[in-house]
Amino acid sequence: MDESRPFWSIASADMDLNQLEAFLTAQTKKQGGITSDQAAVLAKFWKNHRVKIHESLVNQSRWDNVLKNMNWRVDLKSQSRHIDQINTPVAIVEMELGKNGQELFFA
Repeated sequence: MDESRPFWSIASADMDLNQLEAFLTAQTKKQGGITSDQAAVLAKFWKNHRVKIHESLVNQSRWDNVLKNMNWRVDLKSQSRHIDQINTPVAIVEMELGKNGQELFFA
């Protein structure tokens, strides 16, 4: 069995402690699975490093630009050349993109 497979499953699912315990218990009972000692080491490592691992996976899955801020609103037309277009809803979306890993400061 690939030694990294259980850890990859844990990390990609961002398992909480209950999910982790159930998953590791199932892995120890599986033929060709992990040993109880390996399960204990994985559990301890995951408990200590879960947040860092999750943040790293999220950062690795992003492309060049990321969404930094988004505002939206729905306006109603109050004037138009054609009477049937008055009170027609119009969605306005404003998105601010930035480079991955750069902080933006708003004044």
